[in-house]
Amino acid sequence: MGACSKPPQISGTLDLSDGSEWNSKIYLLQPEKWSDVGQSFVGRVLDSAVVDKDGHFSFSGLPTLENPTLLVLTVQKRGVAYANLLTNEDPRTDNYFPLVWKTGERQKIKADIHRLQASLSMESPSGANAEILRLRDLRLRAYNEYMESSSGVGDADEALLDREKKKLHYQSELMEFANGTEELLAALLAIRWVSPEGDYERVAEFLYTQAQEWGALYPEHPWVQELVLKADKDNLPLLQGDLMPQLEFPMRNGETLLLGDVLKGNKLVLLDVWASWCAPCRIENRNVLLPLWEKYRPDHFQILAYGLESNEKAWVNAMERDGADRWLHASHLLGDQNPLMDALRLRTIPANFLLDTEGRVLAKNLHGEELIQFVESYMAGPTRE
Repeated sequence: MGACSKPPQISGTLDLSDGSEWNSKIYLLQPEKWSDVGQSFVGRVLDSAVVDKDGHFSFSGLPTLENPTLLVLTVQKRGVAYANLLTNEDPRTDNYFPLVWKTGERQKIKADIHRLQASLSMESPSGANAEILRLRDLRLRAYNEYMESSSGVGDADEALLDREKKKLHYQSELMEFANGTEELLAALLAIRWVSPEGDYERVAEFLYTQAQEWGALYPEHPWVQELVLKADKDNLPLLQGDLMPQLEFPMRNGETLLLGDVLKGNKLVLLDVWASWCAPCRIENRNVLLPLWEKYRPDHFQILAYGLESNEKAWVNAMERDGADRWLHASHLLGDQNPLMDALRLRTIPANFLLDTEGRVLAKNLHGEELIQFVESYMAGPTRE
């Protein structure tokens, strides 16, 4: 009778040597939507398996799945009431691993129970799983570099742009993977890992490009359809290469100025979205924008600063203290709930857009030395007709 039992579909061994905190079960989850990947409490629990004293486990009764499907293996600490609680804070210790499985496959894994994601290996992985393992390794390396480079960066508001730059460097490693892989599910996992919280405001061009590419290849895949909807231009900030809408700006002097009037006669316009209460914005005013203004204003470089302000006195005091009152300033004096943020679909500052004479977005969200280099290079080039 034993000879008639089905071999396990997914099985393996967990190293329990540091496993005193962990429950002796392993769970298999199915994220039913792309946005569920890596998220707690949403994956459907397909099955659970007991991990014996030697660390062995097996799953044998998996449902028939029509197509290759992303599933998630996870373990839980003792006392956790939910099988689908996923930790997504540190890839060195996260308690889950995504893998691609299709009906008829046999998969065998090894891992340490206390660092499942970081340690998991797979015997003879499929092409899709080999890519996921490569992505995992890349993410671990990039995360370690990110943590090392961030160790000397303080928590003060003044360091916000520095922290953001280091985070973007970490994200760029995952974005490069997504741009290069031919495996759909591995790419979709990478996109989710770029921002587990689902915030792609600062990498909107990446999200849009991914949606365009995978949407053309797999237009019927429900997860791709979800990605395409997420990356609809109506849901994203204005993208590089887009034309800035013809906005009206309520100016400091009480007049209303059209964007076209600002663009007219200028070679390069910086639309800077800032606030008097934003420490990195203030530093940028003094250390970057003021020197650029003084050097390139005679060559038709203009700055139009829009303030997220509700207190006119604080707004004016800030621009005067920073020496920023030399360029154009506008605000609806409605705080951060204002027509400009809505029109450009922004939620985060500092933000900026570099515009040519037509109002086309040449670059965006450049700060510090990157902004200086862009302006210097562009202003040194031929005038665009």
